[in-house]
Amino acid sequence: MIRVEDCYLKLGPKTVFYCKNFFAEPKSKIALWGPSGCGKSTLLNIISGLLRPDRGTVVVNGIDITKLSESQLDHFRGENIGFIFQTFNLLTPFTAIQNVIIGMRFSSTVPYSIWNKTAKSLLERVGLGNRLHNKPSQLSVGEQQRVAIARAVANRQKIIVADEPTGSLDPKTAGKVLDLLIELSNEHNVTLLLVTHDKTIADRLPILYDCSNLVREEDK
Repeated sequence: MIRVEDCYLKLGPKTVFYCKNFFAEPKSKIALWGPSGCGKSTLLNIISGLLRPDRGTVVVNGIDITKLSESQLDHFRGENIGFIFQTFNLLTPFTAIQNVIIGMRFSSTVPYSIWNKTAKSLLERVGLGNRLHNKPSQLSVGEQQRVAIARAVANRQKIIVADEPTGSLDPKTAGKVLDLLIELSNEHNVTLLLVTHDKTIADRLPILYDCSNLVREEDK
């Protein structure tokens, strides 16, 4: 469960982010939709603890993360949240399977003894069984994003946050990657929060949250 209430963050001299209320049930699939600069990524970063609001409540899996220290937040993210980014954020010196395994080091949810088996199985699931030992530079952009998806679900977290995960992909590849992301989130019973400015992508998810008015000029 995710609950955001009365959440305020000053972004600039005259600009603020404000979310009165946001709620996500466990296993829900939600598109955070709106134009560039409207605050959708800010909301995602507040929910995942990458940004701290100046005031407000952010409860994730029963914990108000605004009250956690930085080290506690790091641990909380590792145990509870998987990340997928538009730019993939893969480590270029390492192979696909190494990238997934390295991501598993930040959580204790999967025993060390099955890291390799789990990573291999997930990469096979996303169609990369024959690309396990290829580095990111040897993969297409669509394949790189599939590695990122495998990494995000590897630690068995119950929340996946995806910030414009199809933004770097052509429409055909974007559709296939989104299909895979939805399938995996359903298979693993996770809550999926997906940021997008593309209404056709947003409409693929059961719930659309309009972020258009989250960033505004501060009232004086």
